Amino acid sequence: MQKIKKQNNKNKFGQYFTPRNVADFMIDLANVDRSARILEPSCGEGVFLDLLQSRGYENVTAYEIDASLANQFDCVHYESFVSAKINEKFDLIIGNPPYIRWKNLEDDLKEELMRNGIWSFYFNSLCDYLYIFILKSVQLLSDEGQLVFICPEYWINTAHSASLRNYMTQHGFFEEIYHFNETPVFEGVASSIIVFKFIKGVKKSNFINVVKFQNRKKLDKEMLSCIRQRKDVAGVDYLSVPHFRFGERWMLQNTQTQVELRRLERACQKVKDSLFHDAENHAFDSIGDVCDIGNGMVSGLDKAFQITEEKLNEIENVAALNVVKAKDLEAFFTRKITKYIMIHEGLSEDVFREKYPNFYKHLLPYKENLKDRYQYNREINYWEWVFLRNFKLFSRPEKRIFVPCKERISNKNYFRFALADEDIYPTQDVTAIFRKPEVRESIEYILAYLNQSVVFEWLRCNGVNKGNIVEFSERPIASIPFRRIDWANESEVALHDSITALVVNFLATEDKCILMKINHLFDRLLEVDDVCELQKIG
Repeated sequence: MQKIKKQNNKNKFGQYFTPRNVADFMIDLANVDRSARILEPSCGEGVFLDLLQSRGYENVTAYEIDASLANQFDCVHYESFVSAKINEKFDLIIGNPPYIRWKNLEDDLKEELMRNGIWSFYFNSLCDYLYIFILKSVQLLSDEGQLVFICPEYWINTAHSASLRNYMTQHGFFEEIYHFNETPVFEGVASSIIVFKFIKGVKKSNFINVVKFQNRKKLDKEMLSCIRQRKDVAGVDYLSVPHFRFGERWMLQNTQTQVELRRLERACQKVKDSLFHDAENHAFDSIGDVCDIGNGMVSGLDKAFQITEEKLNEIENVAALNVVKAKDLEAFFTRKITKYIMIHEGLSEDVFREKYPNFYKHLLPYKENLKDRYQYNREINYWEWVFLRNFKLFSRPEKRIFVPCKERISNKNYFRFALADEDIYPTQDVTAIFRKPEVRESIEYILAYLNQSVVFEWLRCNGVNKGNIVEFSERPIASIPFRRIDWANESEVALHDSITALVVNFLATEDKCILMKINHLFDRLLEVDDVCELQKIG
């Protein structure tokens, strides 16, 4: 993909060009005749143009912002596709559009977007440069015209791309999507990649053909041919996914999985709490409604602040911080506590050496490296942490839930939400979750809920995912649907109290039979009628 990012003038655009075998595969997805009007919005070195030309397509138009590229083709307009005045419609638009976050765009590209009517109407500075390439391309398609693009997958479920997704559901449908996950399609690019075929007009079937490629091997022509023909290949899944709907998340999941996740959301609806609830909106309670969430503190050099065998004086023992690292978390349990040096009194170095002699001796070998840490626009003493974010939250005298801030799920079907005592703190590889003061549901109930398999599935499909890595920063955790208790319902209160007592027992005994009882009680709480969801999704 033609990834544009801030760089020096030697490589202002930082392009990543489509491999020839992948471009060939994409052209195979299109079914247009040789007289078709074809557009390539960001042609780069011209791999699509060369292949189209070799196949006998002559009515081809291309745009490229970098005038040093694709000079051997007469069809290239050297101007920005974003601002180009294009007055014709196309039967096929194909290519590899640029993508980049707003904050990393060159100033002239930002100014161009701010002057652009499409961008101003549909997007904002939280959106990606990619979005306008997709939306404008849909606008330029003729009736039943085809759009075949290769790009990152993140836009199909992020909040900031909702306007783009809604536009696409209103103006056409997806026929095929190939999800390459962590497969190294582009050298040096770690993003999870998709190839999609979108058709403008009224859909002719109820499902999208989706191919999920879980194999991390490099794509070759033979493999691409196999998945195109839907042959049995290790690590490749073939799905029929219900068409995406206006105003809803897009999920590359089969009907059964979608029903299960909608069931969870319906079980968490805010029906009990809102006089103005509109059932059609399916608004649900979330973890963000009941919990305060904070990403862990940043030392800037963890190994320097970790203390293991040092003898400490009384003041140092009080100052030492109890920390649990991500690697020491399990589902429900924190397994190992690591002591960290923590000084934030604003001392001079002489006072620090005198008051904390063992800390001083320990940190001295790391002094130069500590001085080289990122300073967050202020002067930081080498014995201090660089960023005590959420320290006030973490100092609350109550139990908290920890989860690794990133979790690879390639070979497992669970997350590691763990209960920690009140004097345990997280560093930057852990995110902490605290029950809000007014919330009646117990921390044990919340812990058990987060470790439910249906929550794992919901996050796998709807979380912030990069390939097989799920991210647990504040926003994705806050978005998780949460099953609150109707405290006027004696049956629900009894279920809550039973779950809480079982979790306390499990934490004390680690008897895994207790988990089965907990899961059974949550099954009862999450029961809803699936018939309407099956009708809507199917």
